[in-house]
Amino acid sequence: QLVESGGGSVQAGGSLRLSCAASGDTFSSYGAGWFRQAPGKKREFIAGISWTGGTTYYADSVKGRFTISRDNAKNAVYLQLNSLKPEDTAVYYCAAAPLLTQYADRYGSWGQGTQVTVSS
Repeated sequence: QLVESGGGSVQAGGSLRLSCAASGDTFSSYGAGWFRQAPGKKREFIAGISWTGGTTYYADSVKGRFTISRDNAKNAVYLQLNSLKPEDTAVYYCAAAPLLTQYADRYGSWGQGTQVTVSS
């Protein structure tokens, strides 16, 4: 089970840190990803991290602004959101997959999502 937290409302240029807490003892051996879905749009991949944390991958839309990290001792994955823009407004989801991938259908476990709202 994955549970996201840390969402909220911020002004453009602000920052947030999202957390994803996992239950169970196998999460540390899985790749993890963050996705987002804005109203009327498809769910999109934004960042992923390998199970070791040694490899990360970002969508072009967030590269240089968002940072994904993980702490396997705490069974947690994080997403630092900086320089937020109104177009970053969406529900953000974390997910786990056997390997790092940008493809949503390869993720078997999903959280319930956390809302991020960025005002101009």
